[in-house]
Amino acid sequence: MPIRLSSLWVHDCVNRVTWLEPLDWIQSGWDDFANSWPQSLAYGAAISLVGFGLVNIGWSHQYLAMTLTSGFLLISPFLAMVFYDISRRREQPGTAAFVSARKNLSSIGLFALLLAFVLSAWERITAILLGIHLGSHPVPEASLTWLFSPTNLNFVVAFIIVGAVLAALVFAVSVVSLQMLMDRETDLATTVVTSLWTVRENPLTMLVWAAFIVLLTGIGIATWFIGLAVIFPILGHASWHAYRNLVEPGA
Repeated sequence: MPIRLSSLWVHDCVNRVTWLEPLDWIQSGWDDFANSWPQSLAYGAAISLVGFGLVNIGWSHQYLAMTLTSGFLLISPFLAMVFYDISRRREQPGTAAFVSARKNLSSIGLFALLLAFVLSAWERITAILLGIHLGSHPVPEASLTWLFSPTNLNFVVAFIIVGAVLAALVFAVSVVSLQMLMDRETDLATTVVTSLWTVRENPLTMLVWAAFIVLLTGIGIATWFIGLAVIFPILGHASWHAYRNLVEPGA
């Protein structure tokens, strides 16, 4: 049955897929990367440099470095829009860049503001958690030694739990949202509901897909963002193929 949302109807257009499908999405993402590697690698390298620069700037404050590193996952759907469009144009040769996105600029802008708000809230939450943990002690400089110290276990556990909940929420509302806005004339509310419905219909598949994203992004960040120059484009392209597999064309 369709879901009524204001004057709009979001139809039952979400496919149920197996939990192994993310492997095919990553393979397709690699194919797109190999086919358009100059563009994809250049943009991936630019994102990696910006990410490294931001984390390096925030390295003097423990919570800021942690926020910016983990916050990369929160804003990654927006950063991957270029890769969505590259994959779309490979599917539809001859179409202009961002052709549908131009008609949805207001919705895309609202979604970007939503992600920016979440990142800002995450920065404040991290600061509060660290403040509660440290009390009157000064904020330490960022270091792995401090982070993995047994005396800081409570803070690390709370940081991971709260961060995971926030990341899961962002993942649920964005897993196909921006791809839809890049692909068809629609609105933000419709895309968000479709994204949530996708997660509802494919919980195990979405869990596997999220695990892939977190693991591969973590590897990219752990290599001082060097590996991210390749990993992030592949995941961006793969996310487009995930959307194609999960949402019926033209629905």
